[in-house]
Amino acid sequence: MDVLIVPSQLNGDLLIKSALKIRQFANNGGTVVAFGPQPWEWIPNQNWEQRETNFWWWLEKDAKSGLVLAAPEHPLFKNYLTLADCTWHQHGVFWPSENAEILVASEDGAAFMYEEKVENGGRWIVTTLDPDYHFGSYFMPATERFLEGFFPYLAFGK
Repeated sequence: MDVLIVPSQLNGDLLIKSALKIRQFANNGGTVVAFGPQPWEWIPNQNWEQRETNFWWWLEKDAKSGLVLAAPEHPLFKNYLTLADCTWHQHGVFWPSENAEILVASEDGAAFMYEEKVENGGRWIVTTLDPDYHFGSYFMPATERFLEGFFPYLAFGK
């Protein structure tokens, strides 16, 4: 197995019990993808900051998502996703280590999505976005576009 996807709606206690195994997977060359808010300290250097979620920001006059592409030259955005594919509500931010590459950021520089490579070829792709939760709800088409681009990136985009 090359990729482990940690979905957004897991039981926190069970996740913490598996944290060491997940970190070992990345340290042994695997890719760990973490979706959604992560208020539990299990991701190395995650530095989570809870922020208020505005589910209806797009209904506001002159609506702005607050998201920016921090790494537009990254292969994820050159070949697989656009900022619009990554745009719906957010559940907080990360302040990752300086070794991480922030991919999608807030206007104040916090990370909504980042990638951090570890020794032995492993990597972490961490995002506050929760496409797995909203996929199939039929009112958030960005989540479907996100997954349709993100999964091929995981398979072919290293």
